[in-house]
Amino acid sequence: MNLVRAFSALILLAAVALPQSALACSACFGASDSDMAKGMNMGIFVLLGVIVAVLGGIASFFIYLARRASAHAPENPSTMTKQTS
Repeated sequence: MNLVRAFSALILLAAVALPQSALACSACFGASDSDMAKGMNMGIFVLLGVIVAVLGGIASFFIYLARRASAHAPENPSTMTKQTS
């Protein structure tokens, strides 16, 4: 039990002794023009670009399938004959 009290006191002392600037990143702390905030913004834009590229690839694949299906479709579907067995 004594070890738990010592560990709790050490955690409390570390939390009190930390400077305020170590408690939050520069974007959360308010310095929105710092290098860390710029890097975070660029990371967001890169991830957004990846999402747009993946969704664009999926959309282009379905457009390709639609064009291929229309190219292989018969010209006049009423001329198709029914097969009787």
